[in-house]
Amino acid sequence: MLQRLRDAARHSIVSAIHCMSASSYRTYRPKNLAELVGQEHIITVLRNEAAANKIAHAYLFYGPRGTGKTTTARILAKIVNCQKRATDPLFAQQGEPCNECSACTTIDAGQALDVIEIDAASNRGIDEIRNLKENVQTLPSSFSHKVFIIDEVHMLTPQAFNALLKTLEEPPAHAVFILATTEFEKVPATISSRTQRLHFHKLTLQEIVAKLERIGAMENAVSERPALEMIARLADGGMRDAESLFDQIASLKDGRVTVANVERVVGKVDFNRIVDMAAALIAGDRARALDILYHVHNEGHNLFQFNKDITEYIRRALSLSLNPSLEQWFTKELAQTELESIKKNAQLMDEKKHVKLVQDLITAYMQMRYNPFPIVPFEVAIIENTAEAKKK
Repeated sequence: MLQRLRDAARHSIVSAIHCMSASSYRTYRPKNLAELVGQEHIITVLRNEAAANKIAHAYLFYGPRGTGKTTTARILAKIVNCQKRATDPLFAQQGEPCNECSACTTIDAGQALDVIEIDAASNRGIDEIRNLKENVQTLPSSFSHKVFIIDEVHMLTPQAFNALLKTLEEPPAHAVFILATTEFEKVPATISSRTQRLHFHKLTLQEIVAKLERIGAMENAVSERPALEMIARLADGGMRDAESLFDQIASLKDGRVTVANVERVVGKVDFNRIVDMAAALIAGDRARALDILYHVHNEGHNLFQFNKDITEYIRRALSLSLNPSLEQWFTKELAQTELESIKKNAQLMDEKKHVKLVQDLITAYMQMRYNPFPIVPFEVAIIENTAEAKKK
């Protein structure tokens, strides 16, 4: 249920991203392994394999959206076809593409005929895979290798998977397959077992903020650190979503990436308001909690996102009160000021009382999705978990 909560709560950012400019995540997309953010384990594996000239014939990249799977696939396509690597053994030991030869520049420009990208969500049938099998057998037109990148591979039909399996079992020497998916569990074991599997992790809040700061500096965009932290939290570990949202906010009339502008674009409230609401709920202060709720509602903020943020905050405070060692994990997800606030409230938690609060907030969130008055389930959850103010 918590996973569904996270997915649904991100609806506002995802819907906004569909219509915005993609210039930042395209302009600043990594061009070599060293520029990848937050995937050091994958960088090490691929560099060592490239340096030893032991690139596998098939890879399966899996992990959350926006963590660099397709970008890494394109970098790997450059590595196997880089002309400088083929002629300069010393350079080849670096395990990186040169980004200067015609193969690298053609792939970067998206014009390489020997790098075939397939969106399995749109081309999921057996006919498409049969066409791919025929394409695999022909020699590369201009490069040393043909690279087939199949995105969202879990969307293929069972028949298509069976056809792909035969190709993976006996691939020609000139072919490299890179399968990418956000749902590893839906990929048949017969397919995954014939690939080298690399797991892409969510990026930490600090990693995302650091890159947004670099982009802001290069674009001469005025940005506030708290605003970048809000963007990073909304992106939920995905760099592409963070860069896209940053791009959208920076393109507003005043061109400033501020907390107020983030609130304007996605309806997310400032962290201080989240702390105020969480504190009121933890203390059982009904009047204060309802007052905050109505202010957020009347200002037109996204109540779904607000519920999610409150639930996450109280959930973390409760978990930290029960297991202080979790702080090492929260450090990766939160800004220092946020972590200090959660640590302070963790000392006030009552296990039985606040487990029920979290459960009721989650139930309210699910009911809000199908209610013509979404504030009502949220309001009821507050009333049921707080006390009426004493009359003087």
